[in-house]
Amino acid sequence: MLRVDLHLHSTASDGHFSPAELVRKAANEGLAVIALTDHDTVDGIAAALEAARNFPGLRLIPGIEISTDIPEGEVHILGYFIDHTDGDLQAALEKMRNSRWERARGMVAKLEKMGWPLDWERVCEIAGDGTIGRPHIAQAMLERDHIRFFQEAFEKYIGRDGQAYVEREKVIPSEAVDLVVQAKGLPVLAHPLTIPEPEQLAIKLKTVGLIGIEAYYASYATEDVQRLVSIADRCNLIATGGTDFHGIDTETQMSIGGVEIPEESVECLLALAQQPGLKFDGP
Repeated sequence: MLRVDLHLHSTASDGHFSPAELVRKAANEGLAVIALTDHDTVDGIAAALEAARNFPGLRLIPGIEISTDIPEGEVHILGYFIDHTDGDLQAALEKMRNSRWERARGMVAKLEKMGWPLDWERVCEIAGDGTIGRPHIAQAMLERDHIRFFQEAFEKYIGRDGQAYVEREKVIPSEAVDLVVQAKGLPVLAHPLTIPEPEQLAIKLKTVGLIGIEAYYASYATEDVQRLVSIADRCNLIATGGTDFHGIDTETQMSIGGVEIPEESVECLLALAQQPGLKFDGP
């Protein structure tokens, strides 16, 4: 069984391990193919590609996870085999990151008014060189004993329906798909069961370039996977997968490479990346 993980986060966004550490961890775990898909940033890709050169048995796919909004909630678009040096992509991502920073400041301010003060400098310290995200706020809340466990921060305070939630500048899913396509990448709909009508959205996004749907995912039961694979088949999309590994909440999070992804899915993705007009930037 080819071990694969197409959804990983590093310290370039809100993961625990640096890009190089993540590559080394994947190689040591015996993975054959991984994708670095940090939130709204490509800053970790160069370091990850450099580290991957030390592990000939590991193929690294340069990727991204772009956060977008619809009226019913958030939609995330994964981009594989992107040209991470593309100027238009980098400009758009910089705008998104600035919005994330402003949202994080707003959430910290709301939490303080609610009686759960946080040290902003500590939140920034947890984020390090990466883009500040909600997991960094959750970690700071855990350190201050404002919450009993990591996920409680999202359930009660900083999740979409939480008391301290703050909206960020909106990007719609079709714009994210177009960004990936323009950067010579392959767009995939991430963890689709957060969306009320994933098939309808997949059909709509396919018209602007969507090539896959993340069916094999850490928290999905067998019936969930089967439903999403059926959607992929009906829409003629590739059924991809990954753990969404961050390495932060170790008590509940699946380990890297913990989701079984059919080899044919990976082969289809790799074959599509080799088509003319797409830049393959692996080691």
